[in-house]
Amino acid sequence: MDGMTDEAFPYVYRWHRMGRKGQRCAVLARGTMNSCLVKFEDGFTAVTSRNAIMRFRG
Repeated sequence: MDGMTDEAFPYVYRWHRMGRKGQRCAVLARGTMNSCLVKFEDGFTAVTSRNAIMRFRG
């Protein structure tokens, strides 16, 4: 992958929800009760648990 994608989407989705497991994402906002708003590389956004994401280690 190129360096721009690594910087723009520093997280990977860990859970098998919405068919998104393993996809790169970025956190747009963090909320209460351990929630966050994430945006995936294809533009899809979702509110999910912060436990569902982890830093991408390339």
